[in-house]
Amino acid sequence: MALSLSLARPAPLAVSAGAGARKLPAASLAFPAKSFFGAPLAATAASVASPLPRKPATSTTSLEVVVAGKNGYKMKTHKASAKRFRVTGRGKIVRRCAGKQHLLAKKNTKRKKRLSKMVQVNKSDYDNVTGALPYLKVNRKAN
Repeated sequence: MALSLSLARPAPLAVSAGAGARKLPAASLAFPAKSFFGAPLAATAASVASPLPRKPATSTTSLEVVVAGKNGYKMKTHKASAKRFRVTGRGKIVRRCAGKQHLLAKKNTKRKKRLSKMVQVNKSDYDNVTGALPYLKVNRKAN
């Protein structure tokens, strides 16, 4: 069941004062123009001239400019890679060693200590990592 809300003004009523009843003009009985919330409506655009000149409408919106920009679309960061790699202060990409998640009882302490350290990503893998993380601040000359 749909409800419809009408904001139209009611029709003017005829006021009778006895035998010589006459109709009042519609403008005197009409309700003042109010918005749905009860506040008076602003004057129409035709009656009030804007003091500021209007900007001509453009075909692109601000959202399109942000997304497309001058250099095309924004590149997306691969979030799984962003959690696995980080950059040091000198611009090297470092990662954790594999082999420190489970089955630790059979690994000796020295081996576990060595696997706990962060190691530098191999130079041959730099292109793969920087492709997944386009906004990473990497110093390619750092050794």
